[in-house]
Amino acid sequence: MKKRIWELDALRGLCILGVLAVHLVYDLVELFRILPWEYPDWFSLLKNWGGVIFLIISGTCVTLGSHPVRRGAIVFGCGMLCTLVTWTMTVTMGFHHSLSIWFGVLHCLGICMLLWPVFKRSPWWALAVIGVVLVALGFWVDGLVVDAPWLIFLGLKYPGFATSDHFPLLPHLGFFLLGSVVGRTLYSKKESLLPWASPKNILVRSLSFCGRHSLWIYLLHQPVLYGICSIFFQ
Repeated sequence: MKKRIWELDALRGLCILGVLAVHLVYDLVELFRILPWEYPDWFSLLKNWGGVIFLIISGTCVTLGSHPVRRGAIVFGCGMLCTLVTWTMTVTMGFHHSLSIWFGVLHCLGICMLLWPVFKRSPWWALAVIGVVLVALGFWVDGLVVDAPWLIFLGLKYPGFATSDHFPLLPHLGFFLLGSVVGRTLYSKKESLLPWASPKNILVRSLSFCGRHSLWIYLLHQPVLYGICSIFFQ
């Protein structure tokens, strides 16, 4: 985006801070086991659906920016880095295999961006129809178990499959395309929908900063959180 739309940056920043909060709780409950807490329904809802909001925002932003293939390749590469790091931790540090990330949110976002040129010329109503169909397919395949590990990127799980981060293309590519509908309609002029609001207060500026650097924050936050928890609790 040549001219950034502040409310999208701020909303993305709020989402990435939510990711930090969820992962901090996960570390304290699952990894360090110092917080004996059963996840309440509202926390599970935030944990399971916060990423969907992120995908919708990303789908909106892809209609406003440029070079989606290059950006998608970078994001997918970062996802593969997460795969390498988490797999190495399970092999060398004795963590449970469920810690490994095989097709997480960065893999999913990267593929969605790489696929965007396929959908780019479609009218907004076609994107809406395709998005709804893919979301429906995602809910249909959810819970299906097949003996084909290479299909986890579609949402089909194999026996014994476990991971700490799973964002298959079904239904998440659908949410991404629904976000592109928002970009094509509400943001067709590529301008803020809140021109009367001031984006200069400290809270909005902080959230927007986090939103603009969400990829780096996502990559670095878990090692930082794990290091801080190790210092304080081990």
